[in-house]
Amino acid sequence: MNIMYPAGVAGVTIAELQPTTRISLRLADPAASGIGLPVQVGSRSVDGTRTALCLAPDEWLVEVPEAGRDGLLAALAGTTVPMSAVEVSDREITLALEGPGVLDLVATGCPRDLARMPVGSGARTVFDTAQVVLTREAEDRFHLTVWRSFLPHVRALLDIAQRELAAGL
Repeated sequence: MNIMYPAGVAGVTIAELQPTTRISLRLADPAASGIGLPVQVGSRSVDGTRTALCLAPDEWLVEVPEAGRDGLLAALAGTTVPMSAVEVSDREITLALEGPGVLDLVATGCPRDLARMPVGSGARTVFDTAQVVLTREAEDRFHLTVWRSFLPHVRALLDIAQRELAAGL
């Protein structure tokens, strides 16, 4: 379900990405997971098709393509320390925002200093009043993951911001 929105408005294209399996993982010892979790908050590791973003000292958002769900769950089942692994796949939608105006567009709703956010990093933050997970995929590309119920609100704000930026406001 790759939905493309109008291109070129304010120099940014917005696309809804394919669904993935997402696991919200909480555990005290990341080494005990056996899946190679990053330990620095905001850092992200990529192992083949699996990504893991460290959101807090004991919290990760782990993503794999839907076909990799069973393998990820099997790997986590071998963990020997107490943990919580909750599948949140249906809760969230990810938008890919790309283009030369992406910093300005995302800055209209996000209080972070986006220019200082390194490529390959991510963070839980807000867009307007909606909690989102924002990852910087490239200098001119971000992924914005938002709860499904907030998507119409965030999408409307992005549309308004695109029009305002294109008008020079």
